[in-house]
Amino acid sequence: MGRKGRKLSHFPMQTPKIQQDAPEPRFKPLLFASAVIALVWSAVLLYAGAFTTTIGAGMAFLDWPLSNGSLNPEGWTQDLDEFAEHSHRLAAKVIGLLAIGIVVVFLTYERRRWVRWLAVALLVSVILQGGLGGLRVLYDQLNTGAESNVVAQTFAVMHAMGAQSVVLMLTVLAVVSAPLWFRGKSHWGAFDPKGLYRFGCVLLVGAMVTILIGAIMRHIGAGLALVHFPQASAEGAWFPAEFTFPVAVHFLHRTFGVILGLAICVYGVLYFRAAGGNWVLRSIGLLPIFLTGLQIWFGWLILATLRNPHVTTLHMLNGAFLMAALCASVCLARHRGWVSSVESIPSGDGLADSRQSSRSAEMPAEPVPSKAS
Repeated sequence: MGRKGRKLSHFPMQTPKIQQDAPEPRFKPLLFASAVIALVWSAVLLYAGAFTTTIGAGMAFLDWPLSNGSLNPEGWTQDLDEFAEHSHRLAAKVIGLLAIGIVVVFLTYERRRWVRWLAVALLVSVILQGGLGGLRVLYDQLNTGAESNVVAQTFAVMHAMGAQSVVLMLTVLAVVSAPLWFRGKSHWGAFDPKGLYRFGCVLLVGAMVTILIGAIMRHIGAGLALVHFPQASAEGAWFPAEFTFPVAVHFLHRTFGVILGLAICVYGVLYFRAAGGNWVLRSIGLLPIFLTGLQIWFGWLILATLRNPHVTTLHMLNGAFLMAALCASVCLARHRGWVSSVESIPSGDGLADSRQSSRSAEMPAEPVPSKAS
């Protein structure tokens, strides 16, 4: 046997690390339930925060983290501004407790290291999110006496984007803990997401940029800088007559929204076609299209009702739902390719058999003794 053959015999092939070291993860209802409960509650928190911003009640209390020096300020249920702001603060405390519970549960029962780290990152993000909300209050010009309110508005926009980040993390935790995630290749049917993962990532980034512009628009009070849609003026012009900063931000938000909406519809159709006969994946492909149509309708309704607070809040909340739906579809598209690659790797026994066959083929055959001997 040559040198190459001796090397192979001394250093046998090893089973890939993913199969040799890591135990196979499986569905655990407690993990999935905790992520879903926190995700549902985040919608309540988002609505409370968006409604508070819409009616301009963010400074109903000048102190933080207490409200008028108390955890339960007197008369807060009778005043709309105080009710909105204090409800938002109470809902934020609940999401903090839920994040702590998620960390405890995932660190105890979750085997995948990256998922455990994501749960820890969620808790850190929730804590930072609370801090940003507090800075928005403490650095408001009502407290600092500053000539402009740029610092507080900056913290407010960061606070708004932090909320979207929390929603994204909770969405990923819910998806990677869902029963579908743990099913083998055969359960995914003919789902073939070629190119959809990258396309979805681009759309997800586009959604975050559009939401960022929308947050700036909301916090500088530019929601009605342009009151006609889809045209920019009553005369039917597609571009504003002059571009002040509020007009430019408003126009950029609606332009990005329309372009992104068209791209999402294309993505949804491709996702639906790639899903084959899997009705769950088909629904996930159609959901962003439905939410896009709803988002554009809410945007038009804001202008038609001259910024009704409930309609404006629903527009913001639906945008978060749309981003979460895109995130879920991207995760599943990426995981589908991973499942295929893992299941194409032969098991340890298969590798051993193939090595034995290879060595048998290389070894010379032993002579067969004759009858005379």
